[in-house]
Amino acid sequence: MQSWPAPRAHAPVDARVELPGSKSLTNRLLLLAALAASPSRLVAPLRARDTVLMADALRGLGVDVRDDGTDWVVTPGELHAATVDTGLAGTVMRFVPPVAGLADGPVAFDGDEYARVRPMATLLDGLRQAGVEIEDGGRGTLPFTVLGRGAVPGGRVGIDASASSQFLSALLLAAARFDKGIEVTHTGRRAVPSQPHIDMTLDVLRAAGVDAAADSGGWRVAPGPIAGGDHVIEPDLSNAAPFLAAALVTGGTVRVPHWPARTTQPGDALRDLLARMGADVRLDGDDLVVTGTGTVAPLDADLRDVSETATVLVALAALADGPSHLTGLGHMRGHETDRLAALRAELSALGGDVDEHADGLTIRPRPLHAGPWRAYADHRMATAGAVLGLAVDGVEIDDIASTTKTLPDFPGMWSAMLAG
Repeated sequence: MQSWPAPRAHAPVDARVELPGSKSLTNRLLLLAALAASPSRLVAPLRARDTVLMADALRGLGVDVRDDGTDWVVTPGELHAATVDTGLAGTVMRFVPPVAGLADGPVAFDGDEYARVRPMATLLDGLRQAGVEIEDGGRGTLPFTVLGRGAVPGGRVGIDASASSQFLSALLLAAARFDKGIEVTHTGRRAVPSQPHIDMTLDVLRAAGVDAAADSGGWRVAPGPIAGGDHVIEPDLSNAAPFLAAALVTGGTVRVPHWPARTTQPGDALRDLLARMGADVRLDGDDLVVTGTGTVAPLDADLRDVSETATVLVALAALADGPSHLTGLGHMRGHETDRLAALRAELSALGGDVDEHADGLTIRPRPLHAGPWRAYADHRMATAGAVLGLAVDGVEIDDIASTTKTLPDFPGMWSAMLAG
């Protein structure tokens, strides 16, 4: 890996940033299209490592995912034995195994080195309760093999989804093709994190004609056909975080076009969170416009439902004019890396003052100095380092290529923003 010197901002930014499509929506809609009763078109999907891995996984299982300009046309096919490379994509390693249960033959899953330590036991347990046979050597992690039988009984399932909402979404997304659908109960004492992502899953299911709902007892999906159709992918609002943060750090303005009026994306919470950190935030038609003063206010917030914005918010907090306390983040230890430990370690190495708690971080701003910033192969750690580099000379990010997970050309977009 070649280190990337994070550019220092020497003037307020003034930029319009076009974001590629939402990874979360692209991968959910790819999977539903693969299980639908007729072909579908995904309009302006994200084409980045995580979504290409999802498309390749579905192709390997027998689904035709074809390029048509900037769109993907998805034609369902007979599902069969395959080998799936999950990379480091949580949506691939968790959303595809339930589909593999519907395949006629074994489907082997493996991924990047760190993917092998990401928690999977909850999903594998839920699939076994639903009648899927899995060989994992008792590890509860990658690699494992789903022994597809061409059908999944489904029915009632109880899981502790407090470590990740993806376990729940995974079971719901494919369940309309299960013989009895599914009824999922959360058995854990802690709440399921990232509620907006669960809402997103239910929303795309219902848009495809599936009877799916949440109630006080859990979540259910009735068996039945999944409709094909055209789906326009929204911009990825969480990927707006580092660019909008640049407006606060530099006292400039960043405009993001096509911000949806209604969305289930957790990134929409940035409007409130950045306003609390001192930004002027407004909608101008369908553009979101964020303007900073050059001073960043501290933040006390529970980020359980919006943890994918947390790394950038921590970077902003390290540049604020007072201490911040961010909670609801314990589940981030099972993300691409243990993000709480990584943020504490990297900020401390640059001279920061960070306390790590079981469920969050306390950040007390201190003058920061030049030094390396390790990304841990994690795209959101890399973009947090870029935000710090706007205000700190000599920040060197060791793996900026990790940003291709969800942003095909983050360095180019970052440079273009700074150039105005």
